[in-house]
Amino acid sequence: MPKNKKLEDSDSDSGPEDRNPPAKKSKSGNDVKGGNDSKGGSDSTKTDDQGNSYWELDRNRRVSLSSFKGKQYLNIREYYMDKGTGQYRPGKSGITLTKKEWQQLLDLVPEIKFEN
Repeated sequence: MPKNKKLEDSDSDSGPEDRNPPAKKSKSGNDVKGGNDSKGGSDSTKTDDQGNSYWELDRNRRVSLSSFKGKQYLNIREYYMDKGTGQYRPGKSGITLTKKEWQQLLDLVPEIKFEN
């Protein structure tokens, strides 16, 4: 008798959220609700439920500012939709930059060119 195959209820266009397992509950509480607009700033600036500003690069990638132990950080991270809560949660893929590292990257931008 053959083994039962698991049925998946997702289509092939579902993207990275299917590849990222649900994140463990983080101590910093980076849970993010989708679509919360900030009351000030530019139209593209949004605010998560901890009050951190973020900007969407595309559907599953965000740039955000956060503080930890009194220092500010810039995060570039992939997010996935938690099917249980309906909230966007941070995935494993991403990078965190200090203010100094962010400034160094900005200084390098004029020198970086895509070949094509």
